[in-house]
Amino acid sequence: MNANPAANIVLVHAGFVDGSGWRAVYDLLTQDGYHVAVVQNPTLSLEGDAAATRLIIDAQHGPVVLVGHSYGGAVITEAGTDQNVAALVYICAFAPDKDESVNTLLAGFPPDAPQPPILPPRDGFLFLDRDKFHASFAADLPAGLAAFMADSQVPWGVDALGGQVTDPAWRAKPSWYMVTAEDRMIPPAAQRTMSQRAGSTVVEVAGSHSIYVSQPAAVAALIKQAASAVAARR
Repeated sequence: MNANPAANIVLVHAGFVDGSGWRAVYDLLTQDGYHVAVVQNPTLSLEGDAAATRLIIDAQHGPVVLVGHSYGGAVITEAGTDQNVAALVYICAFAPDKDESVNTLLAGFPPDAPQPPILPPRDGFLFLDRDKFHASFAADLPAGLAAFMADSQVPWGVDALGGQVTDPAWRAKPSWYMVTAEDRMIPPAAQRTMSQRAGSTVVEVAGSHSIYVSQPAAVAALIKQAASAVAARR
């Protein structure tokens, strides 16, 4: 078992997908001795998802490295103020400031950048255009896997996108950020802006928004870097 005092990793998924996408990252981290837990966000509201994340954080023994992908970044920004959280890791993720929401950040995307193909709300929920899912969310995944992800989308509640961060954890906790240079959901320029504002340690990888599936080793390496840095400070 890893003796690292920051050996607890909590993974938080994005909108439109669930926690099972973390499987390859989970396997790599657990093989190295880390204790890994995966949050299953209801994705109905930011407040509810932060509460679900805190349940998992508080179930760990010792410091936690809290990891968020995409919308999961907003969740860890809100939930990461928990006293057990030692570090934050953003994987091509939203990193809102106080009173900002995912909608706020979406509105600030460069107008000439690819826009996420989110369909108009249906009964308070959002989906991505199935026919554009592969190109936008998962361009570096095999067509069959991208099709499965498109056909198993989790409805994303519009209230989750409008939820405002109350106290951004990255203002008090060290953070790491993976910029995905071929992202067609969150423009790389927006990722760079958010990571710079947060003062994150940044790595940039050539990959799509589904980098956690397509390049799990790179994602796991960044998480381990954060865990090692926390351990060195303790």
